[in-house]
Amino acid sequence: MDIKDFSRVLIANRGEIALRIIRACQELDLETILAVSEADRNSLPARMANRTICIGPPKPMQSYLQLETLICAALGTGAEAIHPGYGFLAEQPEFPEICEKYGLVFIGPKAEHIRKMGDKIWARQMARDLGVPVIPGSKQIGTLAEAEESAEQLGYPLLMKAAAGGGGRGMKLVRQANDLKSCFMEAAAEVRAAFGDDRLFMEHYISDARHVEVQVMGDRWGNLLHFFERDCSLQRRHQKMVEEAPCRVLTPEIQKGLFSAALTLARQIQYLNAGTIEFIWDQGLKKFYFLEMNTRIQVEHPVTEMITGVDLVKEQIRIAQGREIPYTQDEISSDGHAIECRITAESPENGFRPCPGEIREWKTPAGSNIRLDTHCYAGYSVTPHYDSLLAKLIVKGPSRSEAINGMDGALAEFHVSGIDTTIPFYQKIMKNDQYRRWEINTNWIENTFSPAQ
Repeated sequence: MDIKDFSRVLIANRGEIALRIIRACQELDLETILAVSEADRNSLPARMANRTICIGPPKPMQSYLQLETLICAALGTGAEAIHPGYGFLAEQPEFPEICEKYGLVFIGPKAEHIRKMGDKIWARQMARDLGVPVIPGSKQIGTLAEAEESAEQLGYPLLMKAAAGGGGRGMKLVRQANDLKSCFMEAAAEVRAAFGDDRLFMEHYISDARHVEVQVMGDRWGNLLHFFERDCSLQRRHQKMVEEAPCRVLTPEIQKGLFSAALTLARQIQYLNAGTIEFIWDQGLKKFYFLEMNTRIQVEHPVTEMITGVDLVKEQIRIAQGREIPYTQDEISSDGHAIECRITAESPENGFRPCPGEIREWKTPAGSNIRLDTHCYAGYSVTPHYDSLLAKLIVKGPSRSEAINGMDGALAEFHVSGIDTTIPFYQKIMKNDQYRRWEINTNWIENTFSPAQ
């Protein structure tokens, strides 16, 4: 097996994930080149990288989404590998393809993995063929007539979803037949604009559900391992807000089935590098269903790192170099409980309205079981051009209750002024009795804090 000992990595991303990758590279003695837009020239990742190269104006379509520009930046700076992070071009199969064409190492999965698993209809069929449970659903829907026919067969309520892409775009809850036409038209237009692909499908809607996912990783030597599960049920408008690891409501038997299903799916396509298999857990039926696969590092990967002690980004890099995962499945253990809150520049009191502006005060919590992944500092200007994520606050405790108490204390110590943030909102969650009893589902945030929020 060829070992590709690259020494210089171009990071094709921004914000906290760019800084996270820079630090992993530094610990592996790798030089970092950061591709930045004009808006990110003075960012913390830009200060930390060995070198920065400007790739265009602030708007993503003119900078971070310009594939050819990123390749030119890598070649022009002598980079030998590219890490895509998450978002932007991370799940575009053309990215690893063009990297291979120009002799660059893509720190991620193969193009075929991204392409196949990015097609949710194809992935669902593969899961079904392998005997992995999938939510009852339709085939591809291209017309309103097809949608009406499928809805009649499945029954209401339904969830309309995009065949390509993710992030909740194009996802519409269809409660009754009268809503079908408007939801179909809105969803088709939304996914066409977002992904250039207006294919849709529908699934039966599970109202009392948890979102549970399994972290997997494969290398070129045929090793494929799981790193336990995460609970990502606390969501708002299908966007994750709080993630935890592990999901302690699952029995050991259910966990075993979940891990087996995830590895079966990943093994079928001989998956390479880091990926996440996502499932829906029906709390009423006590049954899990395959949802989708994300072929990249996840925003919520720190909770897995906290309970396993494994640096997933370093492992991504080592795997891209052709090295073998240095663990067996039995050597990967789970210790304690970790919680992550995504701190964003939004105003919960005003419908989570985005709040760009200059951060005047930035005082962060600290402690032996506290981790903060962020690119922000006092004086940093939050631009309206990108995602509003400011930081990921991660706290670990010996038990879930101790992790919650630790997170509550860490949030109380986290002081930001100049812009509104979601810190006060998370404090409400941590103090909520239902949350503390873990009596939640994917609708819990909206049901508990609506309509005011």
